[in-house]
Order: sequence, then C-alpha cells, then structure tokens
Amino acid sequence: MSGWNWVAKGRTAAMGAAVGLSLALGACAEEAAAPVEVEGVYPGIEVTNARLVLPPVSGNPAAVYFDVAYNGERGISITGAEVEGAESASVHAMMEYNFEMTMAEAGPIAVRGGESQSFEPGGFHIMVNGLDESIAPGSTAKVTLKIVGGKTHKFDAEVRAAGEER
Repeated sequence: MSGWNWVAKGRTAAMGAAVGLSLALGACAEEAAAPVEVEGVYPGIEVTNARLVLPPVSGNPAAVYFDVAYNGERGISITGAEVEGAESASVHAMMEYNFEMTMAEAGPIAVRGGESQSFEPGGFHIMVNGLDESIAPGSTAKVTLKIVGGKTHKFDAEVRAAGEER
C-alpha cells in the first residue's frame, strides 16, 4: 500500500473517532439537561402561600390553605392529602346544599397545565384531624398532596395559631 492510503485511512479513523466522541458527549449533555425527578415532588407543580391554621379549641380540626400552580402539558387531579403528625387529612370544599352552605369531602380537583387553584377559607381546603400537639405556631407541617395515578407532591406549610391570618 502506498503512503497516501495509510494517511487517508488514518485521517478517516481519526475523523470517525472524533464524530463518535462528539456523539457520546452530546448524549451526556442531553442526559444532564433532562429534569431530575425528586421523590415526593411532582414535576410542574408549585405550591405557594402554604399555611396550616390551628383550631381555636384543642382537639378540633385544623385547616391547610395554599395556592397550587401547574405548568405541565397534561392536567392533573388532586385526590387527597396527608399531613405528617395528624391522624387523618382530607380535601374538603364548601358547597351549597338545600340553600345552605355546607362543607363536605371534595372529589378530584382538576388543575390544567398553565392554570392554578387556590385552597382558601370558604373554598377548597385540607381538613386535618387528630393533629399532634407538638405542631405549634411558628413551626412547619409537612403536607403531601395525592395526585391521580399514585403520584404525590410534598411541601411545607407554616403553622399559624387560631386567629392569625388564614
């Protein structure tokens, strides 16, 4: 073989190696750019203004209020909740029944991509029963939203005394 063929083959091999390396590095960059899933955090959900308001009478239910925004492509539905240190927690809504306002457990609450939903006094809220007495004003409570499909989203809520701004 002539010297020219060896040079051409060497250049071809070097170019092949360079292309292969750049593809491999590109794949690494794509992997690094992918969103990192965090346990208990549903991608696209943002909870703000979260607070747990203690009851005026010890032993009565407390309530959790917050705003939730979702920026995912597909909608989600919130189906329930848990509060660490509580015997039970459930999503409630105020509604009219027989011409009177009443509170009842809510069905799934839909939040479409790009929209938000407020959980506030007189509307949707999380009713918390059997709250541990160690949860005191100024601390935080760990809240978990249950999402259709078995997913969850966890967040902290500021604990407020009864009578403070809800």
